[in-house]
Amino acid sequence: MAVVAVHRAVLGGGRPTLPYAEAGRPGSGPPLVLVHGYADSWWTFEPMLRALPSALHAYAPTQRGHGDADKPGDRYLPEDFADDLVAFLDHLGIERAVLVGGSSGGVQARIVAGRRPDRVAGLVLLGVPALLADKPGATSLREAVDALEDPVDRAFAADFTRGFAGGRVAPGFLETLVDENLKVPARVWRAVLHGLLETDLAATLTGILVPTLVVWGDRDPLLTRSDQQLLLDAIPDSRLLVHEGAGHVVYWEDPDRVVREIVAFTAALRA
Repeated sequence: MAVVAVHRAVLGGGRPTLPYAEAGRPGSGPPLVLVHGYADSWWTFEPMLRALPSALHAYAPTQRGHGDADKPGDRYLPEDFADDLVAFLDHLGIERAVLVGGSSGGVQARIVAGRRPDRVAGLVLLGVPALLADKPGATSLREAVDALEDPVDRAFAADFTRGFAGGRVAPGFLETLVDENLKVPARVWRAVLHGLLETDLAATLTGILVPTLVVWGDRDPLLTRSDQQLLLDAIPDSRLLVHEGAGHVVYWEDPDRVVREIVAFTAALRA
């Protein structure tokens, strides 16, 4: 089991300070950078980080507005998160990384892969939507988020998180994730969701030429197989792995298997 250490990245230049978790040790290949989704923090990847072999080096930053990261008053579009991600790579001196995007975190990861292929050795998309505004429930979620006030109600955050969790997720871990959700101010819940729904997500799929692994649970209540096919059709060097019986967040339900798949993917990049 890998040891997980937590640090803070002071990005400077008017950018926020971001906490980040680190596991493993530097090796011969590019490190992993794990990019969390909406309302999450680095904690969403904690089971994966602990399952990593020590020879694989990984970082998991908490993004602006989330968890214990700084919470500036603006700049919560996917492209803003993508800019922060490049600044994070710069801060740590990472020339090239394998970006691993979880859920909506895969949007900013693929923006970086498309715009800065020189910084990305490979891309892993774990339950990442190709499109979002077309999904059933997007309108009702936006209405609910628009009505949020501080402090955000715990019942709302718990329902949001548990709606994506399958039966194989430990209750204690889910409670930790809810605690992290509650660190997000209502204004950030709104700004991030509006940015995701109003951005042309199809355009963020253009120009991705790096090797890409798409991982999807066939019981995902949010994303259909046809949505994932849009990713495969848009990214030339991509392939799909299906987790049968898994829901939206496959890395919560089966972190060990996801880690094995990522290890095999990164090994192939070095071959």
